[in-house]
Amino acid sequence: MAHEFYALLGRMRYITRWGLMRNSFSENIQEHSYQVAVLSHALALIRREVLGMEGPDPDRCAVAALYHDASEILTGDMPTPVKYYNEDIKSAYKKIEATAELQLTEMLPEDFKADFHKIYNPDPETRRLVKAADKISALIKCIEELNMGNKEFEVANNSTLKSIKNMNCTEADIFLKEFIPSFYLSLDEQREIKH
Repeated sequence: MAHEFYALLGRMRYITRWGLMRNSFSENIQEHSYQVAVLSHALALIRREVLGMEGPDPDRCAVAALYHDASEILTGDMPTPVKYYNEDIKSAYKKIEATAELQLTEMLPEDFKADFHKIYNPDPETRRLVKAADKISALIKCIEELNMGNKEFEVANNSTLKSIKNMNCTEADIFLKEFIPSFYLSLDEQREIKH
């Protein structure tokens, strides 16, 4: 029996994000998922190594992040202003995402399904770090667009930064302080940084 799951994952690169915005460059959910995985891993490392706290395994955070938008293969990427317009739409979209995740899981061999159920339903701390990483990824996109002179992203940049700070996520606050400033620099400027 052929299983469609991984073939469908390859189609993540065809689903673009920021559909309502004029973009200097496009971003697809495959690229985004990779970046969120890297950022989730970093946040979990900050929690463990910098804050000295127990918490989710960085590798598990990265895996959860890799698949956090997989449902959009079936649903497409709904723009944030629409997705969060009100509680009814937000709730309905969550149900649609859950149904899409279930449909994707059904495309796997039977012995993979339990693992993917855990990936789609991570523990609360993993979910919190992946959510923070998702917001940081959006902030990075805004910074990159603003660096290209695209003022279309000014409001999104400010609201995304505010939403990260409102999460009260110490790991994200540390990432913002320690790593985000470099995203404002050109490649040559980044190479000149002395530690």
